[in-house]
Amino acid sequence: MSIKRGYFAMGVEGISKPGNVGNLVRSAHSFGASFFFTIDPVVDVKKVAKTDTSDAFTHLPLYNFGSVDEMSLPQKCQLVGIELMEDSIELPSFRHPTRAAYVLGRERGSLSPELVEKCDHIIKIPMQFCVNVGVAGAIVMYDRLISMGRYAPRPVQAGGPTEFLPEHVHGGQIIRCGKK
Repeated sequence: MSIKRGYFAMGVEGISKPGNVGNLVRSAHSFGASFFFTIDPVVDVKKVAKTDTSDAFTHLPLYNFGSVDEMSLPQKCQLVGIELMEDSIELPSFRHPTRAAYVLGRERGSLSPELVEKCDHIIKIPMQFCVNVGVAGAIVMYDRLISMGRYAPRPVQAGGPTEFLPEHVHGGQIIRCGKK
């Protein structure tokens, strides 16, 4: 079992297909997102029942922003854009912020220049070409899960771990003093 550290949200800008919203919000709900947000959606995101079989919007807060300027995130939450750009950080080399809001662009498009400007980080999945919005979001959420969770190390040979992590035990109080 993984110990949850921090929080994350998933969002989309200018999304137009209800199936993609449903797929992404269902995955966000499954991976433990704290909320979901949209920026200038072209579709009514509340009409995603056919692909969101978990009824995620019953469990996750939904924030709809009419524009990038209207977008408001919690204090100290870092905005992470997911976009294939030349200078984007490749996902396997990215350290996820403890408090993060991930955002994907529209289908057959990119994040707007205004949104890219607001992002603290821009990451990309090292692939030959773009994948579906829901798939890209799920890959990023899975990477966050495995990189920030507490799991046994991968074994050298194929297969599962041979040693499981011991249960975490909190130690006694440590008092640190300044220079002596």
